[in-house]
Amino acid sequence: MGRDGPDLAASAAMDAKRTLRERAFQFGLVVLRMAPAVRRHGPEFVNVADQLSRAGTAIGALLEEGSVAASRKDMAHKHEMALREAREAVYWLRLLHESGFAAPELAGLEREAGELGAMLTASVRKLRAPRAFG
Repeated sequence: MGRDGPDLAASAAMDAKRTLRERAFQFGLVVLRMAPAVRRHGPEFVNVADQLSRAGTAIGALLEEGSVAASRKDMAHKHEMALREAREAVYWLRLLHESGFAAPELAGLEREAGELGAMLTASVRKLRAPRAFG
């Protein structure tokens, strides 16, 4: 393979990671902007807003930490923690949906949380897999 082969592959991989980090950032931003409306829905929703805000913003923060991880194992750990936060965000969003909370962005957030979870699952599997040499 020529000199450009590995560089192009590395560039594509970096673009994919940037996309995941950017999507996680945007997800956290929408969650933060929706939180006040969730809180206003009633006193029983304050905890849900807080939990969703924490989980929704942690995804991107963990991916940022993972981007400067000390090792591949450390990066995998950060991505796994981000995956757990994405799964938690799915739970809180489902709870809001089923409780009758109505917000135009809710369906999109549920879908995006699921997609982030799927992307993070693939990332964790890849990072945990033994590296091929040669």
